[in-house]
Amino acid sequence: MTLKRLFGAALLGVAVGVLPIVAPPSFADSLRVVRSGTSSTLSVPMNRAVVVESDVPFAELSIANPAIADISSLSDRTIYVLGKSPGLTTLTLLDATGKLITNVEVRVAPDLSEFKERLKQILPNETIDVRTANDGIVMSGTVSSIQRLERALDLAERYAPERVSNLMVVGGVQQVMLKVRFAEMQRTVAKSLSSSVAISGSNGLIETGTWLLGDNSLTNPVTAFKPNVEGGGVFRFDAGAFEIGIMLEALEKKGMVRTLAEPNLSALSGQEAKFLAGGEYPIPVAQDGGEITVEFKPFGVELNFVPRVVDGDLINLEMATAVSALDEANGYTDGTLSIAAFSRREASTTVEMRDGESFAIAGLLQDNFLDNNQQLPWLGDVPVLGALFRSADYSRSQSELVIIVTAHLVTPTRGEALALPTDRIKPPTEQELFLFGHVSGNVKRQKGAAGEVAKQDFTGSYGYVMD
Repeated sequence: MTLKRLFGAALLGVAVGVLPIVAPPSFADSLRVVRSGTSSTLSVPMNRAVVVESDVPFAELSIANPAIADISSLSDRTIYVLGKSPGLTTLTLLDATGKLITNVEVRVAPDLSEFKERLKQILPNETIDVRTANDGIVMSGTVSSIQRLERALDLAERYAPERVSNLMVVGGVQQVMLKVRFAEMQRTVAKSLSSSVAISGSNGLIETGTWLLGDNSLTNPVTAFKPNVEGGGVFRFDAGAFEIGIMLEALEKKGMVRTLAEPNLSALSGQEAKFLAGGEYPIPVAQDGGEITVEFKPFGVELNFVPRVVDGDLINLEMATAVSALDEANGYTDGTLSIAAFSRREASTTVEMRDGESFAIAGLLQDNFLDNNQQLPWLGDVPVLGALFRSADYSRSQSELVIIVTAHLVTPTRGEALALPTDRIKPPTEQELFLFGHVSGNVKRQKGAAGEVAKQDFTGSYGYVMD
């Protein structure tokens, strides 16, 4: 018999790709899966058994790696193969004379039929390919969001713990632009009303209020009140041998401060982005041994955030933002050393929103009120005339702060569609600067978004008028 006829007659009829069959227990003992034809490769699901038949009788069986598959003969033509662990091994069949009949490659892999079915039920619209690799699972394809990718991986871990290879990619928009708006209004009002009396004569001097802070070395003490008094008026008259001076101080102060910062920053989903527009302030720090080192503390508009596109247009946002500025009024001074303090407003939180939605993540309302009354004992309590011996003032300050966050899903665009602040400014020529007094040159007409920005200028009146 030739080699070709030998292999043609001796190859096994193999049951390949056996699917699990659910049957009533009464028929379980009589089931046998056998397929016609021959093959040199046998696929066996892990923890499942396959029964195959040979066209010719065999006398001896052997398996190269019993840890991968276990075999037993049911007859001289029937073999029972049990998949034990993922891997590849060889099944050898010999006849009664010890001659080789055939070698069959046995491939044991995890059973993915149930996993694929569950994956279709949980994520019906996702195109995910599932394959086996040695003792693990390889997942590839495109999913619509990170949340669905994590669901697929969690399900795969149930079937192959710590043996899942993720080759899936997330489709759709995965870049987030964060727009943060700081809006703060500060209003202050202060009013004061005080009076001072000075009476001088040849035998003595009586002074109250601001006059006590004046320079009494002057020839006429009545005129020796404190200089640079704001909102003050003096009335002087003679009464016989006495010279009387009355000074009234009435002052009202109003102030308003508007602070607005609007940093914008884009980042890829799951990646941290940082933004700082400001500077760094040097601060001396004492070290061991009396040495002085300098540390730099940043100030300005700060923004740190990590966006995560959860599902579709749903965005999970972890962020920290702050606006700080130098505050000379509350600084530290020691001789010639002066260190400024910092005024700082910050917020740190985690929120979830959809594309284009906004959150007011922080708000603060402060209202401080202070009044003060100073008077001479007994004299200040006298009706009407007691006002000459009494000083009163009060101040009130209000501060309102709101931080609003807006998130957008963004995609890149072509560079010519973006406008820059410098698109509308051009350095002037010598003729334009010296002859016509122009501080910027003529800008050529541009198209698109840059042209719309270039149409804007700074002519006319800008700012606010305070009543």
